[in-house]
Amino acid sequence: MSIPTTQKQWTVTGTGKELETLQYGDGAVPKVGENEVLIKLHAASLNYRDLIIPRGKYPFPTKFPVVAASDGAGEVVDVGSKVTKWKKGDRVVTLFNQGHQFGPMSIDAASTGVGGVVDGTLRQYAVFNEVGVVRAPKNLSYAEAATLTCAGLTSWNALYGLKAIKPGETVLVQGTGGVSLFALQFAKAAGATVIATTSSKDKEEMVKKLGADHVINYREDANWGETARNLTGGVGVDVVVEVGGSGTLGQTLKAIKYEGIIAIIGFLGGVKVEASLIECLTHICTARGVYVGSRQQMEDMVAAIEANDIHPVVDSKVFTLEQTKEAYEYMWAKGHVGKIAIEIK
Repeated sequence: MSIPTTQKQWTVTGTGKELETLQYGDGAVPKVGENEVLIKLHAASLNYRDLIIPRGKYPFPTKFPVVAASDGAGEVVDVGSKVTKWKKGDRVVTLFNQGHQFGPMSIDAASTGVGGVVDGTLRQYAVFNEVGVVRAPKNLSYAEAATLTCAGLTSWNALYGLKAIKPGETVLVQGTGGVSLFALQFAKAAGATVIATTSSKDKEEMVKKLGADHVINYREDANWGETARNLTGGVGVDVVVEVGGSGTLGQTLKAIKYEGIIAIIGFLGGVKVEASLIECLTHICTARGVYVGSRQQMEDMVAAIEANDIHPVVDSKVFTLEQTKEAYEYMWAKGHVGKIAIEIK
């Protein structure tokens, strides 16, 4: 196939009140360096992070202007002269933090986020270092594979990064966003018991179909943390995948067992938390911030997805690249279930 010299892309030019700095226009198709690969992107996926970067509310490094979004999947169409990992035609997925190859997160690696510092995936073609992409699972479409970069890997790290989840342990997940649903699927594949919270009957049925053993409607049960603990015989849950921040942390502390892990992923309910860090002592638990994960962890996750034939939950409403701003607004309105996919022609 012939590779064009220009392409369509969405760029964040800076920060503003809403999405006025998210701009659609033309950009150059980048050339590959000797250690790089050129990817024809076929799909991208959105995260809450993408919505707050243009609004200036993202707490990690950014550099403007930057092509938006971290999540992308596509096909290798050109390789640099020293590339050994890939060949033309290989299906790949982007690595969120390009510098996080293995081991713990570092300050340097935290400054290599795709769609924040490094140009992202809301474009037709992208160049990355050969170690900045991971093989796409054979059982997934491009749209499904594109969801793995941030939410998928974050969930995997939450369950395996500090202390690997074991069969028979209990995991509590909150809501039906991408991270929570991935955590549900990964935990069930590991043989864990899963307690899921949700807000409606429709979503309750969906998480049950994905394998949730217990479902608590948090709108009907304000004390859902205590309810979750009671479901474990009063012992508490081994892991909580915490996405709500100030809106949920108090209940999370009621649910966690002694020596349990609270994997803090997000702050959908706000960042001003009434619960104190000292409560980790009084509840004898570990609270751990999770900033996505490494390439090594992502390769392990891909292997598990293939072995268990796990398919990410993708919202039924799929957008085109031109409709990206509509996709941002759709996600901001919180009407979606699972991940939002953007098809790229």
